[in-house]
Amino acid sequence: MASSGEEWSPDTLAFMDLAIQQAKLALDSLEVPVGCVILEDGKVIAAGRNRTTETRNATRHAEMEAIDVLLDQWQKNGLSQSEIAEKFSKCCLYVTCEPCIMCAAALSILGIKEVYYGCANEKFGGCGSILSLHLSDSKMLNSGDVLGRKGFKCTGGVMASEAVSLFRSFYEQGNPNAPKPHRPLVHQAMN
Repeated sequence: MASSGEEWSPDTLAFMDLAIQQAKLALDSLEVPVGCVILEDGKVIAAGRNRTTETRNATRHAEMEAIDVLLDQWQKNGLSQSEIAEKFSKCCLYVTCEPCIMCAAALSILGIKEVYYGCANEKFGGCGSILSLHLSDSKMLNSGDVLGRKGFKCTGGVMASEAVSLFRSFYEQGNPNAPKPHRPLVHQAMN
């Protein structure tokens, strides 16, 4: 999981920088600034950014966007389910924020090899902050893991301060797409 003060390889920093660039595109589109890239054999084969507001679909997280690019591409190339599973088992994901529970579960089911993330996701993190879905021995249900999760290696803290800075920028500018409160705010008079 997260390692503070760790020295990152130039490749790790370069790939995370590409994910940061995707997060900046999300920020420019008034989306929560999360971005990712997926690599196979050290080459970027897909990228994604949050598009939940744009698509009006809460599942359109950066990871899901990148996964769908690959699934579409590989299915168009005529790959079977087992061939697709084999390809995912060789892929690494770089994402600016710890995958949420939904994304961590999907990555585990797909059998991704490894995930590197920037900052922790203290509210919804699926790689240790809330649940540890990256661990193959973790159980989602008391009756056992019925979803066929495989687990994956996970390393956090890569360029975390850059990722946090993007979140700060997003929340400081305000979210024009946030729902309006249903109740008026109550102001108490100071006596």
